Amino acid sequence: METSKNIVEILGEKAPYYLDHVCEKITKDELQTPSDHSLDSVFINSNRNTQVLRSLSQLYNHGNLAGTGYLSILPVDQGIEHSAAFSFYKNPDYFDPENIIKLAMEAGCNGVASTFGVLGLNARKYTHKIPFIVKINHNELLTYPNKYDQTLFGKVKDAWNMGAIAIGATIYFGSKESNRQIKEISEAFEEAHSLGMATILWCYTRNKAFKTEKEDYHAAADITGQANHLGVTIQADIIKQKLPTNNFGFKEIGFGKYDDTMYETLTTDHPIDLCRLQVANCYMGKIGLINSGGGSKGDSDLKEAITTAVINKRAGGSGLILGRKAFQKPFKEGVELLNAVQSVYLNSKITIA
Repeated sequence: METSKNIVEILGEKAPYYLDHVCEKITKDELQTPSDHSLDSVFINSNRNTQVLRSLSQLYNHGNLAGTGYLSILPVDQGIEHSAAFSFYKNPDYFDPENIIKLAMEAGCNGVASTFGVLGLNARKYTHKIPFIVKINHNELLTYPNKYDQTLFGKVKDAWNMGAIAIGATIYFGSKESNRQIKEISEAFEEAHSLGMATILWCYTRNKAFKTEKEDYHAAADITGQANHLGVTIQADIIKQKLPTNNFGFKEIGFGKYDDTMYETLTTDHPIDLCRLQVANCYMGKIGLINSGGGSKGDSDLKEAITTAVINKRAGGSGLILGRKAFQKPFKEGVELLNAVQSVYLNSKITIA
């Protein structure tokens, strides 16, 4: 595990910028922050049944971050979303789905998220050894031209039968197919809860209009924050979202409800404040926000991953769901990178801003 000194060294000259920032717009006292009693604080009086609470407890109390209130999840569904050859050519070992599960276990992740095929083929061997999260829908990459749609690849009951503790799903908010996706996944989440499984929603935005000549606003704090809010509305237990890269999406694109005072009241241009707005949209942190790790860029992966983890933690988020930066490397390096990310959440000196 990385020490505090290592983390400061990795962040370099930006270390004070990230580690010393104080959020003054939405303060930490207004949040439900991750802790060893987060589940009791949030869900004990909810409509989630006891089996869902047990499933969430299995997830939060497994691996190196067990009992901290934070999550480190390995997600690998890129074989469908990005094509298998492109996803795995850097490390062909991961064409074999068992190696995906082995990576998550060796790295001490809370759980592994993947497809019906990957997890189903190895369920009897591993479902009792690491929490399974079955990703039930995908945007497959063979349809030409590609479209912003997510298709169900199996049934919730299939995930339950293989022993999964949770299902994951993506909704492309903003796409013309989003209304159907919202309905499908709302119904899937209801069924999953009735069977005692937890629910994780990939709250992604997709619309050509979100990218202007000036800038791409698909990861704007205000737009992704609203996607998060829609996600918790359909009772996702955990929200997955990209780290915000900018703001003023509604204003610059010119739609939705916004005014200048809204932006001035809620956030600044600091990345931790932008992520804090995402957390606020997850019922002030009561529903955990896990940010994604993004694509692999080689030598800069460790610094990017540590930076994302610091931003997420200090904003009041609940962890990282990091895949490509880990599985597109040799096995040992992938484990080390995931452990380095986990060290941010284990480090008591890195506090909520």
